[in-house]
Parts: sequence; C-alpha cells; structure tokens
Amino acid sequence: MQALMPVALLGRGTLGLVARIGRATRFSLATLLRLPAALRHPGQIARAGWQLLWQSLPIVAVTALFTGAALALQIHAGGARIAAQSVVPQIVAVGILRELGPVMVGLMIVARFTSSMAAELATMKVNDEIAALVTLSVDPVTWLVAPRLLVAVIALPVLVLIGDILGLAGGWIVATEGLGFSGPAYVKASWAFLTPADLWLSMTKALVFGIIAVLAAGHAGLSATPGPAGVGAATTRAVQAAAVLVLAANVALSAAVL
Repeated sequence: MQALMPVALLGRGTLGLVARIGRATRFSLATLLRLPAALRHPGQIARAGWQLLWQSLPIVAVTALFTGAALALQIHAGGARIAAQSVVPQIVAVGILRELGPVMVGLMIVARFTSSMAAELATMKVNDEIAALVTLSVDPVTWLVAPRLLVAVIALPVLVLIGDILGLAGGWIVATEGLGFSGPAYVKASWAFLTPADLWLSMTKALVFGIIAVLAAGHAGLSATPGPAGVGAATTRAVQAAAVLVLAANVALSAAVL
C-alpha cells in the first residue's frame, strides 16, 4: 500500500485539477451567455466603467510612459554592442505594440482590478449577500460579473491603445532628448516599420486579457469559502490564476500570428 501512495496522490491531484478546470470553464461559459442580460443593469455597467477605465488610467499611463523610455534605453545600449543603434525606433515600436503594451496593461489590471473585484465578491459571499441576492431571485453572475465583463471587453482595448501611444511617446522622448535621434526621423522610422497586424494583435490581446481578468475574479470571488480567510484566499487565487493565464495567452496569441 505504501508503494501506491504516490500514485494515489498523483491521481487525486489530477482529478482535483480537472474538476477545477471544469468548474472554471462552466462559469466562464455561463458568464459569456449572460452578457446580453447585463445591458439591463446600466448602473452596474457605469460603476464598472468608472473602476476599470477611469481609475486605472493614471497608473497605466505612467507605467506605459516609463516602460517605453526604459525600452528605448535598453535597445540603444544593446544595439551599441553591434553598431545597430539605428534600430531603436523600429524595435521600440514593435515591442510596445505587440508585447509590452498589452501585457503591461493586462498585468496592471490583474494587480488592481482583478484583486479588488475578487475581494469584493468574496466578502459578499462570506457575508451571505450573494445568498440574499439568490433569495431575491437576482442572478449574482448577471448582476455582479457580466456587467464588469461587458465593460472589460471595451475598456481594455482602450487602455491598451492609450498605453501603446504613451509607451511610444516615452521611447520618443528618451531617443530625441538623450540618444541623439531626430524627432521627425524617429517617428517616420517607427511608422514605416509598423503594420496593421501589429495593432490588430495588440487589440486582440487586450480583449482576451480583459476577459481573463474579470472571469478569474468572478469565479474566485463567488466560490470563496466561508470565514475571513476565504476572502484573502479567493483574492490570491484570482490574481495568481489571472496573471498566469494572461502570460500564457500572450504566448499563444504571439505564436498564432508568427
């Protein structure tokens, strides 16, 4: 029997993982199907829009600006080793649009919005507010999760687009003020190197990352266990799951267009 313990533990762990994936998938499909019903709750949509778009904008803007600046410095330093400093505009442009812009914004939203949403829903679950909604014949997913998801599919592309622009601006400022590039020449080189596919990929990633952030928070929050510790555990699960899924989705989407 002792020899079979590792096999039993492996099997138990595998079954548990499959069960969690199944519950998360079922929750995700149920939420997506409730998106049209979310339109009946404009107050919840407005609240989610304020939290996700407006309150996230300052930190996204500052982070994007400094990320673009740092990327320009690093590309210039690396290019100097092989006498390729002139590629700074092109590499910064494609790096921001295809990778750093959407990933940076996605992870910022995970850190800020996913954590707060999961904590809010978990607190409601622990305080029996979710049960009260069910008693009043109010579907918690339609009332609490679907409006946020509806906002996310609009707000994340907007935030990523703003982040892309400010990231490019950060690279331009550093390149023209500190690295000796001509402003018009830098913009021309960046613009000539980019293609519509780069912007399409950036917006697609933004859409997927927004969906991941909200669904991870909703599933973790509404499945929180009773007790104060359940709120912290749900928040941690939501952030960890969303961050890993954002990075995994980023690799999958990048590989899909190569």
